[in-house]
This record gives sequence, C-alpha cells and structure tokens, in this order.
Amino acid sequence: MSVAVETARPHHTLWGDAWIRLRRNRLAVAGAIVILLISLSAILAPLITSYAYDQQNLNAILESPSFNHFIGTDALGRDVFTRLLYGARTSLAVGIFTQLIVLIVGIPIGAFAGYTGGRIDNTLMRFVDVMYAFPDILLIILLRAVLGGSIYMIFLAIGLAAWVNIARLTRGQVLALKGRDFVSAARAMGGNGRYITLRHLLPNSLGPIIVATTFNIPRAIFAEAALSYIGIGVKPPTPSWGTMIRDGYDVIFAAPHLIVFPALAIGILMLAFTFSGDGLRDALDPRLRR
Repeated sequence: MSVAVETARPHHTLWGDAWIRLRRNRLAVAGAIVILLISLSAILAPLITSYAYDQQNLNAILESPSFNHFIGTDALGRDVFTRLLYGARTSLAVGIFTQLIVLIVGIPIGAFAGYTGGRIDNTLMRFVDVMYAFPDILLIILLRAVLGGSIYMIFLAIGLAAWVNIARLTRGQVLALKGRDFVSAARAMGGNGRYITLRHLLPNSLGPIIVATTFNIPRAIFAEAALSYIGIGVKPPTPSWGTMIRDGYDVIFAAPHLIVFPALAIGILMLAFTFSGDGLRDALDPRLRR
C-alpha cells in the first residue's frame, strides 16, 4: 500500500513572500542592478577616471568621443565622462535626500491627521490641499529664492514641495487600518494613540509608502535636472546632468554628444527606478500572495 506524503507549503511572512516575488520580476531586478551600477560608478568615480570634473584643457575643446576622452569633451575642454560620473552623485543625492525630507515631514502629518480625525484632520488636509494646488516647479523656485541656492537648500526645496503626496497616502492608510480589530484590541489593552500609531498603524502602512517613495525618487531627479537646465539648480562647476544638457544646448549641432549622453543617463536612471517601483508594488500587494 502506497502512502501519499503531503508536503506542507513553507510559511512566509509578508516581507519574505514579497522578496520572493520581487526576485522573480526580471524588470525589477534589472532596474535594481542598473541603480546599483550607477551608484557604484558615482561612488568610485575617482578610481574610474583619471580626470577631475572641473579640469579644463583648452587644447581639447568639443572633441568627439575618443580613446583619451571616452565620450568627448565640452566647450571648456572638460571630460564629459568624468562629469557624467560625478553628476550621478548629484542626481542620486537629490533623489535620496529629498525623499528623506518628504518622509520626515509627510508621514507624521498624515499619521496624526488620520488617527486624530475630526477638526484637526480637516484643518491639516485643507492645508495639504492648498500645498498640493501649487505647481511643483513654481513652488520649488519660490522656496529656492527664499532658502538660497546651495545644493542642500535645493534638496530642502524639492522635499518641501513633494511631501503632500506621502502625507495623503499615510492618512489614507491610517484611516483604513484604525478601525481594524488589532487596533481595537491594542486600544482596549491600554495603548495610547502614539503607541498604536508607531507600533501598529505605521508598520502596516509601510508597503504603499515604500512603493510611493520609490516612484518619487525619479521625479525628484527630474525636478533637479529641470532646475539646473533653466540655470537655477546646482551651481557650477559642480556637475549635474541637467546643467550638462543646458551647456550642450548652445552647441547641439557641433557636439550632440554633450546632450545625448546626459539625457540617456537621466532616462536610464528614471526607468530603472520606475521598473523597481513597479516590482515593489506588485511584490507588496497582498492580493497577489499565493
């Protein structure tokens, strides 16, 4: 008599199951690899290239890609490849640090409004709506004029213009969760609002917040590139992909490589974050758990 042995399905937590699904998403993995490669290239830029990002050679102005200059030189004889590597530092720093500001400002406001409710919720959300009504670029320009033009103030200006989406998302998640049984049980056991929010509500809201943050990083990178393109972003000689495109616009027909390579870099990095964000969204969706 044959005995059928039933193999139990291994138990996975939400995060463990999400990690397994994320690894199976080829586009998300490819996006993460591209982000990792660009990050390592930016960090190891002094070891990859022998030029300084502000080193000029007036005898090698607007050279086409060659052995000495991998993707050519600009109008001041600076190596474009070197500036591209150091410009990646600026773009990645903008994407990461602005999102830290967004999370620091947006999550507490959204969580407090969602858990408290009533007039406080209405007041905070009307303020959020007013902030949301301002065009992002215009608000960033106004904040930059007030805060100053250093790169750290640019991070702060972009972050202060982008926190409203995270605040609204956090509020929605808290409103959806605070009526659940586990929250009622925690409240019945004597947990106060602060404890319940930090211990139960926010941890269960992290999935959508992480996904939204991933999607917001390329938006911040594009905002910095747009500011640099119109001349109010990162100050020279600090390299920025937006600044490189602006500098190459005047000689676009004589040296198209000055625009093509920075534009490709921006596009590839934004696509990489988008693919990673799509993968995270699918991986953290509890409806797709099997």
